[in-house]
Amino acid sequence: TELFLLHGYGATSIEAVARHARISKRTFYHRFDDKPALFAAVVHRIIDRLRPPAGLPSFAGEPLDDILRTLAGLILRAALAPEAIALNRLIVAESARFPELAAAVTAEGSRQEGIRLIAGLLERERTAGRLALVDPGFAAEQFLWMVMTVPQRRATGLGVPMTPAELEGWTRDVVALFLHGCRGETKE
Repeated sequence: TELFLLHGYGATSIEAVARHARISKRTFYHRFDDKPALFAAVVHRIIDRLRPPAGLPSFAGEPLDDILRTLAGLILRAALAPEAIALNRLIVAESARFPELAAAVTAEGSRQEGIRLIAGLLERERTAGRLALVDPGFAAEQFLWMVMTVPQRRATGLGVPMTPAELEGWTRDVVALFLHGCRGETKE
């Protein structure tokens, strides 16, 4: 993990990994088929560390805006963690030369898990007649991107990183705007 995040995928050799881990190349190849397999394991490990603790509350009876603010906070905490920022930089910098990098992140599936969770909540609200949505899955994916895109871009150096107070305001405003659109409300 340290070598990939510090030096990049292309500059991290199997020899360097074996040396850093104090193992032989033979031991490395006994555990991993190749560098992409090692990178997939690194991504899996990073994402596992960033996942929220097991046993999220059921959110039964909670207002949707409170639930979404809680989820947005968890999403931002993961997306803005130093390892997540470093991984994002690595993927952006090297995925054109090494498409297997983006594939390893996509295969991890944590984004899809979040989308399914949010889509389920939105579907529940749609069924109850409280939201005017055609596609809760699409709306959930849009919510995820609304929450994390600007704060994550700013944290990677494309702007000034947000302060905790700004992140709290961001979360509140994104949830309000998202629900405004999902309820079919229009500006008058």
